[in-house]
Amino acid sequence: MQKIPIASDHAGFEMKQKLIDFFNREFEFDDLGTYSEESVDYPDFAHKEANLIQNKTYEKGILLCGSGNGIAITANKHPDVRAAICWNAVIAKLARQHNDANILVLPARFIDFEEAKKCVKTFFSTEFEGRRHEKRVEKINI
Repeated sequence: MQKIPIASDHAGFEMKQKLIDFFNREFEFDDLGTYSEESVDYPDFAHKEANLIQNKTYEKGILLCGSGNGIAITANKHPDVRAAICWNAVIAKLARQHNDANILVLPARFIDFEEAKKCVKTFFSTEFEGRRHEKRVEKINI
């Protein structure tokens, strides 16, 4: 069973819990927090997970916040982390195929649970295409 780190701020907490409950037979989650809807600072959770991806403790992960923007911006400060905000399954598929994204970022206030499930299924079942995209991905880290 694939082990996946997952983290959120307070705005993503409810959806994070639903995803953990729904996918508990498919994935083993390492829940990095937050653990309630009490206000927290999203960078704390983004850095925690991005460090684990950067250090190759995990191959891929999931982050959630209200818009997805803050947590993605923070995670993408880390070398070799490619956090992609995905609001539907097509974007999740392209993020993996073309960008070799390794963190799925879900904008919890802007997608419903059904769409979030589709994003997770698609993101974790889609491989990076490589070839013409490989040189582009290599240019991301400066």
